Amino acid sequence: MTQDRLRNFSIIAHIDHGKSTLADKLIVATSAIPKREMKEQVLDNMDLERERGITIKAQTVRLKYNSKDKQSYVFNMIDTPGHVDFTYEVSRSLAACEGVLLVIDATQGIQAQTIANLNLAMQHNLTVIPVINKIDLPSANPDFIKEQLEDVLQIESSEAVLVSAKEGIGIDELMEAVVRQIPPPTGDASKKLQALLFDAWYDAYRGVIILVKIQQGVLKSGEEIMMMATGNNFMVEELGTFNPREEKGTELRAGEVGYLVANIKELDQTKVGDTITHTKNPAEEPLPGYKEVKPMVFSGLYPISGDDYEDLRDALKKLALNDASFSYEAETSTALGFGFRCGFLGLLHMEIIRERIEREYKVDLLTTAPTVIYKVVTTDGKTLMIDNPSKLQEQKNIDHLEEPYVIGTIIVPEEYIGVIMALVRDRRGIQKKMEYMSPETVLMEYELPFNEIVLNFYDRLKSGTKGYASFDYEFIDFRTSNLVKLDVLLNGELVDALSLIAHKDKVYYQGRELAKKLKEQIPRQMFEVAIQAAIGSKVVARETVKALRKNVLAKCYGGDITRKRKLLEKQKEGKKKMKQIGSVEIPQEAFLAILRTDDK
Repeated sequence: MTQDRLRNFSIIAHIDHGKSTLADKLIVATSAIPKREMKEQVLDNMDLERERGITIKAQTVRLKYNSKDKQSYVFNMIDTPGHVDFTYEVSRSLAACEGVLLVIDATQGIQAQTIANLNLAMQHNLTVIPVINKIDLPSANPDFIKEQLEDVLQIESSEAVLVSAKEGIGIDELMEAVVRQIPPPTGDASKKLQALLFDAWYDAYRGVIILVKIQQGVLKSGEEIMMMATGNNFMVEELGTFNPREEKGTELRAGEVGYLVANIKELDQTKVGDTITHTKNPAEEPLPGYKEVKPMVFSGLYPISGDDYEDLRDALKKLALNDASFSYEAETSTALGFGFRCGFLGLLHMEIIRERIEREYKVDLLTTAPTVIYKVVTTDGKTLMIDNPSKLQEQKNIDHLEEPYVIGTIIVPEEYIGVIMALVRDRRGIQKKMEYMSPETVLMEYELPFNEIVLNFYDRLKSGTKGYASFDYEFIDFRTSNLVKLDVLLNGELVDALSLIAHKDKVYYQGRELAKKLKEQIPRQMFEVAIQAAIGSKVVARETVKALRKNVLAKCYGGDITRKRKLLEKQKEGKKKMKQIGSVEIPQEAFLAILRTDDK
């Protein structure tokens, strides 16, 4: 296929605006899969994606299209996730494209993630085709969406394509728009090889499988290649494209997207964003990779059984290869033993990773409460980054602490403005902007401390607005705050995994709530358990889990009171001894109690 007949594009949108359904219809329209084999969300391979109805991993497919002027074209289409926690997947996909389909729900209009994804596309200088989806629904208002396109996004509404992915309306017009508006790739096949590695995953039989876009040159099966970031050399054993199943080929030319297998057994020999070139005739310089993503939410993952530690490490290695926005490092906890400190982009990201480990790798996990990363500035001017509250114990000469701030965009119906303002004020938010996108819809921008939105902010936002609000955020900077560390002690023993860092104005309330929640979650023992929340040596809250007691007076029928007292004293001594040698088992729910200290 000649290069001018190639079209590389991604489908981007806010969550649940119909990206995967549209991808399905494009696959059906180009006969890539026979109708009898077709199923909903055909590109979503994971059970998790199907159960939740969301896309977690971007998926690539090559489609052959015959246009109305009897010309043959090849579409390399990438279906991307919509949730804010998977923005990095979207940015990686856009690096392999020349254009995007920006899908907007005709009933909901422009949402927070629509704006965020459009900004990503603009940063990559991509051609944008607005697609107004779900026009078959009775509540659809395409004319209003066109006004929003011009007023809010500054996009020509005349370019918008009206479709119903579910009913198959407007699919032919959309494919013609792709041919007409999205430019072909610009790479030169005669130049030295430069291929962008934009995704990779591990196969137990073939090793690491790499997804590449050839920017310059030609890559053939049997050639020796070099990874420019790591300097490793490999022999290409197999290459091809996804149509949408794997289809072997002999070469990939400039502008094409495909996969390659090169007997790469070690997971750390590849790096997403790396440039692949020939070993014998290498390119002078690598392609500009995309920026390294910095995880914002941290949590400890510990195997419930110590025997699963090695399995957990292997699982994390494979997931880190498949998801470059996820990071991990080994750590130990006095309460939980050996485990890993893991970094995520958000709470949904953390939940998905945990579920994937438990399902795909059969490791039962105990997860500690999520925290964000803090900056510690010492009196001698040094700056340290702390992702675990227990590390704060080791630091001396602290001058001040800084916490991360994000700029949050909330789009909400006008009637819920008061609810949003009250919620954000409670979370120490600073209002930066408020403008009407339409008489009924308001766009609000707030600067918020990130640790205030990590714990159930999104749930409270959705429940307070009956599900109508949409939210997106972006990190801005670190700011000095009056922060303190809250410790939890069980019978005087510090439980490092339950420590948290909180603002001084809220820490007493959080300590009280946390102690109450832990009292509900920790099972009763044969001895009394004291739960204390403390700031340094100052205890701010205390709860007691009463001991299970045997009725030692049951067999006493009358007699002297001293006999009863003797039995009670003997029991008391036994309980005291047991308290000294007994250990408290902490259930998973106790760690999740921290998540729910905000619940009213």
